[in-house]
Amino acid sequence: MSRILVLPILLTWALMSQAGTVLVVGDSLSAAYNIPVSSGWVSLLADKVDQYKPGFEVVNASISGDTTSGGRARLPTLLKEHAPAVVVIELGGNDGLRATPIGVIRDNLTAMIEDSRAAGAEVILAGMQLPPSYGRRYTEQFRHLYAELEESFDITLIPFFLDGVGDNPDLMQSDGIHPTEDAQPLILDLVWPHLKPLLRAEPRQ
Repeated sequence: MSRILVLPILLTWALMSQAGTVLVVGDSLSAAYNIPVSSGWVSLLADKVDQYKPGFEVVNASISGDTTSGGRARLPTLLKEHAPAVVVIELGGNDGLRATPIGVIRDNLTAMIEDSRAAGAEVILAGMQLPPSYGRRYTEQFRHLYAELEESFDITLIPFFLDGVGDNPDLMQSDGIHPTEDAQPLILDLVWPHLKPLLRAEPRQ
């Protein structure tokens, strides 16, 4: 009788010891814009995480049209609610398209990184790029911003979130901004190698 009772207890303890949350804070690129939510890269990630690290969950807090200012304002509540082990920050694209001053974007992303770190979470920052029509000076400053934050905070950086996707018309919707359903597994392939090493049981100290 005791052997039958012990096994479920040990199994429950093992799953609890592995429990953790991956929090994705992004814009339409992560909110499955104009495609089925179940086909978005974050949903695909949730399936992959469940297979690789049972006990972890993925929370998608992405909102279409969101900016770094919006993400910065929302993040403290999200951190308290979900206590994530990993925070994926996929923001900045809408700021860039609006030509938001680089200093404002930097301050917002810096605050998000610092808040996540203070909450004990590892941080993955998704790098963005802008089309050349925004001017060489601004687009270069924008692109370098993500690498500068990686160096300053020693965080994990995905150099370009849409690498191999954004320049392929077959993988982009008619607006030229949002990836198609077929592109979602490719985006996951970009994210996964950076996230996989961070899926550990204990939060960052």
